Amino acid sequence: MAVRRRFVPDFDPAFGDRPLTDALHDIVIGRWQGVRDLLHATGDDWPLRTHRIRLLAHAAAGSSTAGIWRAAEPHRPDAAVLYAATEVVRAFQRVIATGRGAADRERLDAAVRACLDAADAHPADPMPWVSLLTVARLYEDGVPRRELRGWWDELRRRDPYNVEGHVQLLRYHSARWHGSHGRMYDFARDAAGASPPGSPLPVLVQIARAEEYRYISDAAQGRVVRGFDQHWKHELAIREIRRTWERWVLWRTDGPVAPEEIGELNYLTHAACLAGLRQEAGGLFTLLGTRAAYLPWAYTGDAAEQFTRWRAHVGATS
Repeated sequence: MAVRRRFVPDFDPAFGDRPLTDALHDIVIGRWQGVRDLLHATGDDWPLRTHRIRLLAHAAAGSSTAGIWRAAEPHRPDAAVLYAATEVVRAFQRVIATGRGAADRERLDAAVRACLDAADAHPADPMPWVSLLTVARLYEDGVPRRELRGWWDELRRRDPYNVEGHVQLLRYHSARWHGSHGRMYDFARDAAGASPPGSPLPVLVQIARAEEYRYISDAAQGRVVRGFDQHWKHELAIREIRRTWERWVLWRTDGPVAPEEIGELNYLTHAACLAGLRQEAGGLFTLLGTRAAYLPWAYTGDAAEQFTRWRAHVGATS
């Protein structure tokens, strides 16, 4: 009699991107040559490049690898781009360690200069502008509107539908940082509406809903919030999930899901589960297979338990 194996979600940060996994290992052991070769091979596939540099920067933030590579090959644009992204991650880590009000203005300015230097070194690359939109959140009073708009326009000239850049600006406009729930949703809906069929950008609305949930839940500190039980499943929330499904998922080809799409698919799957949309959630779990992301599942409980339980609840079997 065959024994059915227990399902275990895979929280691989590279989402199955094996070349990226190898490069991340190189960073751990202090080698930068594998990172150089990976980014050279990635070329101008901007969605994949953005995904890879973001994760490489998180790995490099705890080591000197990015700085050593930049010093060894000062004229290599990829080295400057990764160094800048790493400095932005380090700025966030300092804020997490010391508190948001303790952000060091000089260090933030240094991270911005590194991003601008990277943009000069690699003029076609959208990633330095994604990094700038990311670090903008850490300024106590935000970034002057004209400057922020300039960074946004530079990103969109290079990659108008860059998902990570949109996510970073969405968070900038959120109530947690320098805006409000309304401003965040306006940005998400405008970007979703302007995106071409097959783009992941409609999921910005579900990311906004997760951000709002996290903000309200943190502020409530366990207190009951009137009407909050309908946050995921009221009529507008359901309509927007279906719109994302129709404008993004139904336009996908039958090929495998790219690693850079896995994070956003987890947001849509999470929203569909909590909205009670079993058919859509089941289809999304089929696309994901075992590939899970901690966020947004961790916003509503233990991430592994949530992913596994909802997957079983909607009857996904792949």
